[in-house]
Amino acid sequence: MTAVSIVVPTRNRPAALRRCLDALALQRGVDQLEIVVVDDASAQTAEVTDAVRSQRFARLVRAGGAGPAAARNAGVAAATGDVICFTDDDCVPEPEWASALAGAIEGGADVAGGVTTNGCVDDPFVEASELIVRLLQTSTHRRLGASGRVFIPSNNLACRRSVVLAHPFDETYTRAGGEDRAWCAAVAAAAWTLVLEPKAVLSHHPVLGFSGFWRQHVRYGRGAFRFARTQRLGEWQEPPSFYFELLRRSSATGARCVALVLLSQVATTVGYVAEMATYRP
Repeated sequence: MTAVSIVVPTRNRPAALRRCLDALALQRGVDQLEIVVVDDASAQTAEVTDAVRSQRFARLVRAGGAGPAAARNAGVAAATGDVICFTDDDCVPEPEWASALAGAIEGGADVAGGVTTNGCVDDPFVEASELIVRLLQTSTHRRLGASGRVFIPSNNLACRRSVVLAHPFDETYTRAGGEDRAWCAAVAAAAWTLVLEPKAVLSHHPVLGFSGFWRQHVRYGRGAFRFARTQRLGEWQEPPSFYFELLRRSSATGARCVALVLLSQVATTVGYVAEMATYRP
């Protein structure tokens, strides 16, 4: 009987957190389940506390505002399960999500990732952003999956507890963006096996708009520079064909999606250069 812990970092989104916890309370097929919510210095502490108290399987850990990587590590330190699942407060897992990920781990994988769908189907900013992440995962899986390596976003991820204890998230990534790619690369370099589990499905419900979309991809660019500086990219660096495929997929969706994908690449470049400017060897 596998004990499963679900770690959910959160910051200043109590309504989204409550929706996520309501979905996690409906998980099926897991005999021993705990939910560890890590509040990363939210301003609305009372609302977060109330949301966690509303679910009998959930408990609260306070973190110091050092970012999602540090918050996930704090959650792992407090967790007791043999399998650790990670999701974010703006995600809504399907009822079999945790059991599907745990089943992949029990089946021999060291790390497993599920399928993330767009929970905001009428939002063009979310549509474009999710397209980029999906294609990045598809690309690494196509190129590296046969050797047990794949990019798995941290909002839909599970692993053996021993894996994340041996390879914690890099806390020098103080923003959301790049820390999950760095973690996957480090785990793969240590010869752990990463797989995708299509039965583990959740929907993502970010709130972006134009400014949020721009800031998100600037963060991705900053994370990309850190990733390039700290890792030997090699096979983890996307080939030019990735970007051609990104344009092809976005054009199939429409001109607005193409424009936003191009904007995202500008924002990523701005973030990359900005982070490079602050780097001191």
